Amino acid sequence: MKRRTLLQAAAGSLAAPSLLRAAEPLKTLRLDYAYYSPSSLVIRRFGWLEEDFAKDGTTVKWVLSAGSNRALEYLNSNSIDIGSSAGLAALLSKANGTPIKAPYIFSRPEWTALVVRKDSDIRTLADLKGRKVAATKGTDPYLFLLRSLHTVGLKRQDIEHVPLQHADGRAALEQGRVDAWAGLDPHMAASELSTGAKLIYRNVAFNTYGFLNVREDFLAQQPDAVRRVIASYERARKWIVANPAGAARILSEEAKVSLEVALLQIKLRTDLSNPLPGAEHVKALQAASPILLDEALVKPGTDLNRIVTDLVDTRFARSQLAKA
Repeated sequence: MKRRTLLQAAAGSLAAPSLLRAAEPLKTLRLDYAYYSPSSLVIRRFGWLEEDFAKDGTTVKWVLSAGSNRALEYLNSNSIDIGSSAGLAALLSKANGTPIKAPYIFSRPEWTALVVRKDSDIRTLADLKGRKVAATKGTDPYLFLLRSLHTVGLKRQDIEHVPLQHADGRAALEQGRVDAWAGLDPHMAASELSTGAKLIYRNVAFNTYGFLNVREDFLAQQPDAVRRVIASYERARKWIVANPAGAARILSEEAKVSLEVALLQIKLRTDLSNPLPGAEHVKALQAASPILLDEALVKPGTDLNRIVTDLVDTRFARSQLAKA
């Protein structure tokens, strides 16, 4: 009995530090902002999170994500706690081991399409066979490209994929170093309006929403912090709906694009109507997920339906916002 008591006491002493760590106030909130997420730009510009968390002595650290791939890399390496990405990119990352959940949808965008120069002889998806196409791996534009090719019986090996970050892909297209580009707004809108670039294939159903992803450990240890971040995203969503021109000005200044480009992205290609994850988002990812197996982007036999339902957190935001 004495030995058991000692073992129990030892176990308690080992457990105590982890419990104390979980209960400690949050010192730094680390999250990203991105030009493809206007809400993040609004929150950062107005300092709402800094104001909210100041009373707790919590500092806010913002990190720029140049694409979904960067946001997910930061989450996987524990460089940020909360990051924004496309839904299918988040699914791919989670299937390959990134410990995340998505408790909030920051937009339903049409942020990607297949783009060529205004003088290009490429007219259809089939014309891409054998051509150089720029796309950022691990992002919605890259997965959009693969899904689009499949609609005409082509695969990744039927093109020459040139892996470039989004802004570099735009430059490569405009300079004639690639034949086509899987674009991303605001870069895509800027190329359209400034150079006459053409969108040869659009499909809003292949654009897989804007997911606000949270590291699972952070969500478990700091649920109130996550709730407060989501509340700020809700505040930003409502502000943008009421002030699209103001949001466009912020996007224009942050991304260094013209106001005309920013207005095109926000007014015509960003739907902010449904922020709560639900069956709509689960079904969209389940419909999109076969491309990950078909193109060997995940291990054969991966149960993607299970991973979809584990990723899309349909309860947290709904319950937390109801309390607000």
